Amino acid sequence: MYTPWFFFVQLLILVAESRAKVPALIVFGDSTVDAGNNNQISTVLKSNFVPYGRDFAGGRPTGRFSNGRIPPDFISEAFGLKPTVPAYLDPNYNISDFATGVNFASAGTGYDNQTSDVLSVIPLWKELEYYKEYQKKLRAYLGEEKANEILSESLYLMSLGTNDFLENYYIFSGRPSQYTVRQYEDFLVGIAGNFIKEIYSLGARKVSLGGLPPMGCLPLERTTNFFGGSECIERYNNVAMEFNGKLNTLVGKLNKQLPGIKVVLSNPYSILLQIIRKPSSYGYENAAVACCATGMFEMGYLCNRYDMLTCSDASKYVFWDSFHPTEKTNSIISDHVVKTVLKVFL
Repeated sequence: MYTPWFFFVQLLILVAESRAKVPALIVFGDSTVDAGNNNQISTVLKSNFVPYGRDFAGGRPTGRFSNGRIPPDFISEAFGLKPTVPAYLDPNYNISDFATGVNFASAGTGYDNQTSDVLSVIPLWKELEYYKEYQKKLRAYLGEEKANEILSESLYLMSLGTNDFLENYYIFSGRPSQYTVRQYEDFLVGIAGNFIKEIYSLGARKVSLGGLPPMGCLPLERTTNFFGGSECIERYNNVAMEFNGKLNTLVGKLNKQLPGIKVVLSNPYSILLQIIRKPSSYGYENAAVACCATGMFEMGYLCNRYDMLTCSDASKYVFWDSFHPTEKTNSIISDHVVKTVLKVFL
């Protein structure tokens, strides 16, 4: 026979579970997490054509820079939500879809507005404007109270920064003439901090700040490392590690400064470097070049259906194109991040 105490304990468990539940994923960032927003803007940086998406449900290209799903999709599924997080600008979706997850990311963007200017993509401040627009739509759809609850309980994912270095600082003379690389790191960290404070003021309380990958090991960077035997560019990897350390310090500061917030650093650096150094341990055959085309420099429109060199089995490759991981790698990284960092929100 059940006692009133038993039912009281069960009620406490239910209340705890409902509080811990993440009702939606809200995503900001670059091509590592873009689900197709760039399809809707005027830029050369797109991936809404085959062979992109060939291993996605239905074998269709969506604008994700991979052969299949990307980290927000896997993380959403791990939290018991839908298996894909739709792009906010995709006309095939509406607020009923976005109520359980929405993606504002734009391939090619960065913390620095000058980075988004390089390929005419959506700057981070514009992603924030879209988020404010989304808030209004969500309140109109669900009512003020329910919408505010979703906004405060949602998990906010941020993944960007690589383009600021590889597509801006190390390519153009503008920022290096203003900042040393360490000063530029600090400049970007300041923007990241201000962005989190801004979404906090708008209701965000659970934030995952993404770290940089070992960017010197991306196939595109290895291809250009002629004098280093096409090995990883350690200088770039060292900058990534240094920047991640500064992001970690920022996370500690924000958790002290902002009452009720929980910010974590989701750092892909170590797990991806481990995969690159010991690919066979994860069932890969190639970590130096990508699956698409020659695998050395192609991405976007250079990675297309007409290239006969594209591999037949992407699961044997760490990278899909010269800049982006395969679906399998995205899955491994996401699983690692969920189990080691994001578990505090489960």
